[in-house]
Amino acid sequence: MLNSKLILHFEFKIQDGTFSLQHFAYLCRPLKKGKYLMGSDKNTYIGLFAIGLILFGWMYWSSPSEKEQARQKVIQDSIAKVNQQKEKAKTVATTQPKAAVKDTAKNAATATSAATKDTAKHENDSLTAIHRIQTENGIFYSALKGTDKPYVLENDLVKATISSKGGKIESVELKNFKTSAGGPLMLFTPDSNRFGLILNAYSKVISTDSLYFNQVAGSSVTGKDSSVCTMQLNTTDPKKYIQFTYSLKQGSYLLQCRIKVVGMQDILPSNAQDIALDWSMHTPSQEASIQNQQRASTVYYKFHDDEVDHLSTMKDEKKTLSSDITWVSFKQQFFSSILIANTKFGTPQVECENSRNPRLVKNYSAEVYIPYDRNSDESFGMQFYFGPNNYKLLKKISSGNDLDLHGQISLGWGIFGWVNKFLVIPIFDFLNGFNMNYGLVILILTIVIKSLLFPIAFKTYVSSAKMRVLKPEIDEIGKKFPKTEDAMKKQQAVMGLYKKAGVNPMAGCLPMLLQLPILYALISFFPASIELRQQHFLWAHDLSTYDSIYNFGFNVPFYGDHISLFALLMTLSQYLYLSANQQLMGTGGTDQMAKTMKWMMYLTPVMILGFLNSYSAGLSYYYFLANLITFGQTFLARRFINEKELHRKMQENKAKPVKVSKFQQKLNDMMKEQQALKKR
Repeated sequence: MLNSKLILHFEFKIQDGTFSLQHFAYLCRPLKKGKYLMGSDKNTYIGLFAIGLILFGWMYWSSPSEKEQARQKVIQDSIAKVNQQKEKAKTVATTQPKAAVKDTAKNAATATSAATKDTAKHENDSLTAIHRIQTENGIFYSALKGTDKPYVLENDLVKATISSKGGKIESVELKNFKTSAGGPLMLFTPDSNRFGLILNAYSKVISTDSLYFNQVAGSSVTGKDSSVCTMQLNTTDPKKYIQFTYSLKQGSYLLQCRIKVVGMQDILPSNAQDIALDWSMHTPSQEASIQNQQRASTVYYKFHDDEVDHLSTMKDEKKTLSSDITWVSFKQQFFSSILIANTKFGTPQVECENSRNPRLVKNYSAEVYIPYDRNSDESFGMQFYFGPNNYKLLKKISSGNDLDLHGQISLGWGIFGWVNKFLVIPIFDFLNGFNMNYGLVILILTIVIKSLLFPIAFKTYVSSAKMRVLKPEIDEIGKKFPKTEDAMKKQQAVMGLYKKAGVNPMAGCLPMLLQLPILYALISFFPASIELRQQHFLWAHDLSTYDSIYNFGFNVPFYGDHISLFALLMTLSQYLYLSANQQLMGTGGTDQMAKTMKWMMYLTPVMILGFLNSYSAGLSYYYFLANLITFGQTFLARRFINEKELHRKMQENKAKPVKVSKFQQKLNDMMKEQQALKKR
């Protein structure tokens, strides 16, 4: 057997150097004919494996990174470009005269010089722009850029999100309420509001709403009873800054806010005695009917030591108020965002307009002024109310501090508002305390109100009975004066009959006029009652808005795009009531009066239907119940009123001498003069 040594030679080229290795350890021995096998020494294989690991590790460690590869590629591309330009220059030199070569070189040098100058000019312009921005914004330059980061203040009722951009409350969610579509109820969203101080500094207007704040370290406290967060607008001078501190207690819709201004007396104008605070908002739609929301939404405000007032709900309006105010409210149909000063706000400017966006209701804005005494450290306290327009809740918050926040809930003008405050709301709150379905609450409320009004209504029934008893005699007078030119004589005869019989034709109208304040008060009460919001009853899913049982898919003028069943039932009951009242009670008037009453019988229900079809289902339900109860009262009145006895008393009155009052005598004299003038 012939033994021989096998020499293995490894050589690897790695970038700039060469790595070589020789290994002598293998001995060959014959295995089969024509084939040899290396020595099977175990240590030999381990050595080879170790050498392989070392080689691959060296290759990986010494390989260039992605950045180095990119750099090498740039260098290689540059070298290739230079070589290409050299080749081009050689070609030009061999094919063109020397003058042309010089021109080419000159043009290349000129182009290079121009490019260098443009680059330098661009750098100078950039530096100039940066310097200009620094000069225009002064110490606020460092706050122009930052990261928009949200911070949350939350209790069991409210979730308020504070943004580092502007240090403002950028959104508010009321946790115990939902929209009509079932989503979270947001009073406003990050992209729909603005809140910040307006600073006149460095010969320009700077708004903190566009500057970036930082949360003060250690200021964010979330405790069992309250949460606190302080946002600070830092400047290039650490001794000059602005802070917004927010705090929210558990179980409260009030969010406290304190604005602190430090070291700004040298930055703001020397004659500045106040700082403007700009607040604006675009309110999203939360209910089924955007028209109903627009009718109930506007800007409310309370004059300092005076009454509550508001802008128009029907048209766009902008107004500069003449005196200081205590609070300003961006009121929606059932919810409000109110800014309340601990002292007062300087004479503000307020604005309200309908939004052109179908998903938004109103655009609000208010610019108020907070006092500034030019001290090195000043603060101004105020608070926000983010919550429902609940009359009882707002009145409780206002008690003891003369805020009158409940004054923004529209309960009707004058006597109509008094009826709601002192009659309807106390009864409603009392019944609401029994935790009944609101359909039953409205039913009992209707019965109570109609019972209170029954003595007044009974006089109307008696007057109608008297007119009905006298109707045969009135008809005889009509036959006696059939001609149109005798209308005056006919009217005199009828009035004389009323006078002799002791009947006052206005007696039936007066009780009806006394009932009107309650009827109109309820028109204001039901749409403004948040207690009815999203309360189910029978087919109505929400008693605060219309109860649609069918949608047309298109709008019918004066009627709407749906059918409200409660409004339809109320209209039918109104028509039946007017028809039955005309037949049972009798008109007792002239033919012209009868025709007018007939037209009213048909026209009134139609007008009411067009009004109530898109109004509160609770109001339509109340009127429907009221008409049914009126039917019952009319039936009882006819059972208790003895018409024969009324006729006997009227006949006795006719036999008595008639005492003419001065007013009646004057009226008779005027009628005689008109007749004499007509004859002439």
